[in-house]
Amino acid sequence: MEYTTGAPSWRLVLRRALGGLRPRRGAQRTRGWSVGVPLIALAAGLLFTTSARTADGTQLRDDRRPQLAQLIADKRVRLDAREKTAAKLRAEVDQDTARLAEVDSPVKQARERADALRATAGFTALHGPGITVSLNDSPRRGTDLGPNAPDNDDLVVHQGDVQAVVNALWAGGAEAMSIMDVRVISTSAVRCVGNTLLLHGQVFSPPFKITAIGEPTAMHRALESAEGVQQFRDAVADFGLGYTETVEGNVTVRAYDGSSDLRSARVAE
Repeated sequence: MEYTTGAPSWRLVLRRALGGLRPRRGAQRTRGWSVGVPLIALAAGLLFTTSARTADGTQLRDDRRPQLAQLIADKRVRLDAREKTAAKLRAEVDQDTARLAEVDSPVKQARERADALRATAGFTALHGPGITVSLNDSPRRGTDLGPNAPDNDDLVVHQGDVQAVVNALWAGGAEAMSIMDVRVISTSAVRCVGNTLLLHGQVFSPPFKITAIGEPTAMHRALESAEGVQQFRDAVADFGLGYTETVEGNVTVRAYDGSSDLRSARVAE
């Protein structure tokens, strides 16, 4: 039985005795939403402030490639300046060594032995008949459609292609060689990054020109029989890559003018 007078009912008294009336769910949702809105607004404000400070007056989604290109150009200028400084210092060392050799017999003998090896080591310019090989990327694009459409790797000159030509020319009796007019010596390493060539700290873009001094017919036969060169010639026919051979009646391969310091060496077994 439940009373309908103004006095609390026995059920209400019992609820209060057990800890009070529980709030309605609707009231819970209202209070939760009223607290969540300011928190969301605060978080959004923090994100906007962080983005503004990071942008520092610029747009975060701007294309940064021009900045990267400028950074590369600045590094190349610094590298060129340091190479000129290094060349000047090497010249001064050679002059001081020459003056010392005039009064010191052991230094004179060591200098004479070094001078006798300079031509073989590539530190003197060489002139004579030879052959020039040029390798170039294809003008086609990897986006070409069709069942036999090439991908980007099929259309560019790779490190192995340059190395195949270099090795074939040495095997054909080349006496001196240059790549992009940079003298190749025993410590030279050919490296490719994408479609660019790295040689002695310098970066080159195709076409890649390789010039060798020696007997042209023998070097041509070596190129014809080299498997790596033949594979590149097949790619020339399939994908439009560039390959040319030019016989040189009298060509100059200039002397190597970089550092001759060795970072590591191993005794041959």
